[in-house]
Amino acid sequence: WLTSDNMHHQWLLLAACFWVIFMFMVASKFITLTFKDPDGYGAKQEPLILTAVTKVEEVHEPEEKHWPEEFQPTGKAFSGNLIRQPLVHMERLELLRNVCRDTALRDLSHTAVSKFVLDRIFVCDKHKILFCQTPKVGNTQWKKVLIVLNGAFSSIEEIPENIVHDHEKNGLPRLSSFSDSEIKKRLNLYFKFFIVRDPFERLISAFKDKFVHNPRFEPWYRHEIAPGIIRKYRKNRTETKGLQFEDFVRYLGDPNHRWLDVQFGDHIIHWVTYVELCAPCEITYSVIGHHETLEDDAPYILKAAGIDHLVSYPTIPPGITVYNRTKVERYFSGISKRDIRRLYARFEGDFKLFGYREPDFLLN
Repeated sequence: WLTSDNMHHQWLLLAACFWVIFMFMVASKFITLTFKDPDGYGAKQEPLILTAVTKVEEVHEPEEKHWPEEFQPTGKAFSGNLIRQPLVHMERLELLRNVCRDTALRDLSHTAVSKFVLDRIFVCDKHKILFCQTPKVGNTQWKKVLIVLNGAFSSIEEIPENIVHDHEKNGLPRLSSFSDSEIKKRLNLYFKFFIVRDPFERLISAFKDKFVHNPRFEPWYRHEIAPGIIRKYRKNRTETKGLQFEDFVRYLGDPNHRWLDVQFGDHIIHWVTYVELCAPCEITYSVIGHHETLEDDAPYILKAAGIDHLVSYPTIPPGITVYNRTKVERYFSGISKRDIRRLYARFEGDFKLFGYREPDFLLN
């Protein structure tokens, strides 16, 4: 009878186990039906163009649009929820939108989407990416990434340096080369990004690159542009040395600088504001990278665009992206507060739109 009693207990235990498993399956099914995203299974997904929002709850699903297959967006950034986007990138976009709405800064934050802007935006149709060029923030490396993605070269290492900036040979079409309807479709659907940097440090980089080192030997900067600035803005006309940073600052801060810019042509893109280059208040960008955090931002941009498995951003030398406050203060130390304030007044939109602080030496 002991054996019979043990068997009875075993059957009861087995029945209890089956009952627990059955209840767990029912509960699991209920949870799945209750919490799953109704748009995530079986329903047709409408691409979400990333933009800044004040509240996540205000994000609405756009009306369904039927675009040709070649303009269907790609990339992981379009398929997820805004909540999944790292907080820092959401904050950057939200700040941008808030400053764009500030009427007091309208003249410094808005610009027409002109041919000049469209000339700055490079296109990768294969992966549906638009990249706006903002010189002196590591753009050469991003061009290399897009050149590989467009298929002109199989790897970044194979790209000759003289090809990168040769727009006849590098396989990078500009957005301006398309018809108005094609431009509009790409602006609406493609993954769009650009990179910014502390505006004053960027100007120092442009000055050193074009008027001091000139590594790619572009003689017009020293032989045409520099003399033009010196004739107009140098206080001591007896000096015979080349263009000084003080001359450069005085030129950039002059409210009437445009009459010289016209003579200099597109060479001025190295010190034109981000607003004038990329129209960030008129074009809804997906991501804005910062040069100071490029080690983190570059991998994020590649992943957000859905191309991180195809190409990597070139290795960044240690310390090259770190903001050098001492260098900036040294360059501006011999320049009058009046000239610095005029310079800041021109670039204030760039400082405010992208969260850069007004320099301490302007506040003292």
